[in-house]
Amino acid sequence: MIAAMVGVSLHRVCLLIVTIGVAGCAAAPPPPEPPRLVWPPPPAPPRIEFVQSLSSGEDLRSARSAGRWLLDLVGGSSPTVDRLAEPMGVAVSDDGNRVYVADHAQHAIFVFDLARRSVHRLGVEPIGRPVGLALDGDERVWVVEQARRGVSIFAPDGRRLAFVGHPTLERPAGIALDRARRLLYVADAGTLRSAAHTVKVFDWDGSLVRAIGHEKGDGPGQFLFPTYVAVDQDGRVYVTDTLNARVQVFDAEGRYVATIGERGTAWGMFDTPKGVALDAFGNVYVVDSGWSNVQIFNSRRQVLLFFGGRGPLPGLLKNPTAIAIDRDNRIYVADHLNHRVEVYRLVNTKAEDSFPGAGAAVVD
Repeated sequence: MIAAMVGVSLHRVCLLIVTIGVAGCAAAPPPPEPPRLVWPPPPAPPRIEFVQSLSSGEDLRSARSAGRWLLDLVGGSSPTVDRLAEPMGVAVSDDGNRVYVADHAQHAIFVFDLARRSVHRLGVEPIGRPVGLALDGDERVWVVEQARRGVSIFAPDGRRLAFVGHPTLERPAGIALDRARRLLYVADAGTLRSAAHTVKVFDWDGSLVRAIGHEKGDGPGQFLFPTYVAVDQDGRVYVTDTLNARVQVFDAEGRYVATIGERGTAWGMFDTPKGVALDAFGNVYVVDSGWSNVQIFNSRRQVLLFFGGRGPLPGLLKNPTAIAIDRDNRIYVADHLNHRVEVYRLVNTKAEDSFPGAGAAVVD
C-alpha cells in the first residue's frame, strides 16, 4: 500500500519533469508554471500542498523554479556557505517568520529568516552534534548537543545561557518543551548495551523530575531507541519508539495511554518513525524515515492521509528526520539525505475534517 502511494507521487512528479524537458527544448514561449504538488492527488480535494524547499539563502533570495531546480540537479549548483548538510532538528518561531535547523554534520544551527529573506548561523562557536531543537516563549533556543550528552540553551542572538545534563543521559536525540508546565522532555535513545531506553523529564531549572520508560522492550511503556518527542496542549506526550515502529502516548504524569501504529506496509503502519508533531486541530504527524513520508492521524488514532514519498525532487523526501508545525499549520520537515527542509501547508481543512466517517481505519 505504501509503495502504491509513493508511486502516485512519483508519477505526478515525473510528468512535471517531462513538461519541463519538452518546454526547455522549444525556443518560445516560456514554460507554464508547474502544477501544484498536492496530497491526495486529484480529483480528491487537496489537503496538503508543497510550498518550497529551504536548503540555503538562495532559496529565500530568489525562488527557484522547478526548471531551474532540474538544471541545477543536472549541471550542479555553486556551493554556498549557508547550505544545509545534515538537518536533524527543526523548530519554527511563534510568529512563523524564522525557521531554526540543527545541522548535525556542520555542528551548527541555521536560522532561515523568512521575513528578511536571509540565513545566518546561531552564534559563532561550534555546537556539538546538534539533533533535537525547540524554542520557548522568549525564543530562546534549546538544542540537544549529542556530543556533550545534554541540552544547551541559547539566547536569540546566539549567546550560550545554560546547559541541562544528567549522568544518566546516554545519547539524547529529540526534545520537546511543555511551556505551560515548564518541563523539558528529552528522548534518550541509549545504545545497544543500554539497560534502559527512556524519555527524561527535566524542569526548566535543569533538575531531573522523572523518566518515562525503564527496561528496553516492546511492551506498553517500554522503548527500543526512542528518538523524537512532542507535547500537546493537555500535556500528553508523544514519543516515536523508532525500532519498535510505533508512537507511544503518555499523559502529563508519564503514564502510558495508547499506541499509534505498528510495523508494516499498509496505511497507519511504520518502518522507521522519527519526527512527531501536532497541528492546530490536534492531529498527529509522524515522519517515517524508512518510507520517506509523513502520515497524519487524528486524536482517535485514525489514519487520515500521507504526504511525501521517496525521491530527490522538490516535495519528495529521502530519509526525513524531524518535523515542526507552526500556528498557521505550515509544516516543516527536515529532509536528511536531500540536505534541505521541505515546507508544506495544510489547505481546505476544518476541525471537523479530522473525523471522517466509517471509511477510516483505527490503528490500535
